[in-house]
Amino acid sequence: MDNLTTMKVNVDKWLISALREDITSEDITTNAVMRENKLGEAQLLCKQDGIIAGLEVFARVFVLLDPNAKVELHFKDGDRVKNGELLATVTGDIRAILSGERTALNYLQRMSGIATHTRALVDLLEGSNTKLLDTRKTTPNMRIFEKYAVKVGGGYNHRYNLSDGILIKDNHIGAAGGVKEAIALAKEYAPFVRKIEVEVENLEMLQEALEAGADIIMLDNMDTETMKKAVSIVDGRAETECSGNVTKERVKDIISTGVDYVSCGALTHSSAILDVSLKNLHQI
Repeated sequence: MDNLTTMKVNVDKWLISALREDITSEDITTNAVMRENKLGEAQLLCKQDGIIAGLEVFARVFVLLDPNAKVELHFKDGDRVKNGELLATVTGDIRAILSGERTALNYLQRMSGIATHTRALVDLLEGSNTKLLDTRKTTPNMRIFEKYAVKVGGGYNHRYNLSDGILIKDNHIGAAGGVKEAIALAKEYAPFVRKIEVEVENLEMLQEALEAGADIIMLDNMDTETMKKAVSIVDGRAETECSGNVTKERVKDIISTGVDYVSCGALTHSSAILDVSLKNLHQI
């Protein structure tokens, strides 16, 4: 997210919304203790080992509040950081630094936590042909940040939203009257350039999906042995994706199945934050 145009077009509106959530009329504490513009400086400190993500977002918050603010970054997104390291130095109107601190840290901590979790799983997949994907199980209005953090951590993005790809799940199958019926309707409606992915829960559904011409088959909540059989049955006729109960403990078993992709909702719905803090604010 280091492209200014990308920030202005896709990110600023969410940052402004978050700032408005935190400052409905004024920052009464800051206005009480700091009555006029004073130039100040603060340090962004790392308090936990991990992967940093969202530094440009962190910096942008302060620039939105004070166009003259300067944020000197000592690391870049994707870097491994350690407890005690100085990540950045923020210089600007002290009132802007105080008012933007929590919003800026919320984004940085959340995104870095996701990147750290993602990297841990990617490291476990190293040496295999299986790629790690995220899902749409994101925090409302945080998707652009959370999916970016997955990429920073070394993972890959699944579809961004409902307009981005065809994924026929269990309720779609129920609504259409069956796997073959759902795929036939999707093929009839969708442009030919769109791949069709289908979620299956057993080998019978898998066979139906193959016969109907699915491009990608999601093996949902299958045990290891069933997934191995499924991948063998597919035999390269479609791409395969494993979904459901994806944990660090299961990664080796998942790799052994030969599945092409593994999607993990926990990356964006259950990652703990990475602890960072803005400290040592003083006038200069």
